[in-house]
Amino acid sequence: MSVQSSSQRRVARLAWAVSPRLWSPARLADAVALGIWAGLFWYLLPAERSALYLSSRTSWVVPLGAVLLTLGAIGRLAGARSPAPEPLSRRHALGIGVIIVPVIAVLALPPSALGSYAAARRSSFVGSGYIASPDDVASGELSLADIAGALQSQKGAQALARRAGSRVSLVGFVTKESGMPADEFVLTRFLVSCCVADALSVQVRVVGAPPGNLKTDQWVRVEGALYPLENEALVDAAEVVHVDRPVRPYLNP
Repeated sequence: MSVQSSSQRRVARLAWAVSPRLWSPARLADAVALGIWAGLFWYLLPAERSALYLSSRTSWVVPLGAVLLTLGAIGRLAGARSPAPEPLSRRHALGIGVIIVPVIAVLALPPSALGSYAAARRSSFVGSGYIASPDDVASGELSLADIAGALQSQKGAQALARRAGSRVSLVGFVTKESGMPADEFVLTRFLVSCCVADALSVQVRVVGAPPGNLKTDQWVRVEGALYPLENEALVDAAEVVHVDRPVRPYLNP
């Protein structure tokens, strides 16, 4: 019985090996989907667009994803021929369509960073839990993240208060609030820990700006004297200069 069974298995394996191999539509579709995602990741590398979606902490995901997805697509394509090809069902095709929709969206939409529209709808830095070190605030150059983080703790606020009148140079984009004077605006930038999904707006109020010369979402560099208030910081602008959007528009904690 066992001899006959072993013989039958060998015959079955031989029949499988010599059977004509045909392309499996389902496996080909999987390979195409993986290839599309791999192409997106390779595209993000030279175009430096990954900085619009990820923080510098997680930017390694792009090169790693490009390599792994490429290997996955090649492996799936290598195994796409089979004596018993799998048909591409409607449900399978729909699932693949859903998977590649984000790729189409990224490629179709213009490359842009979060701006004033997102700032009005995202959580602010206040209450985020990020606190700047009082020692870092007490000396050295101040960034937008340092200023906002210092206001989250009593010691940080005290350290920042001792820097009142210090000259700062900050880069961000222009946002306006209703009823704001013509020579004032809010300098805004986003702080991102992982990706844009967790972005928090970081802001300082700028006074003494050239009236009527600034547009919402325009990137500028502001230089002037810093004056911490109770719940916000104010910069008395000595100079406001238009600048290009930074290659990495988001701050990291």
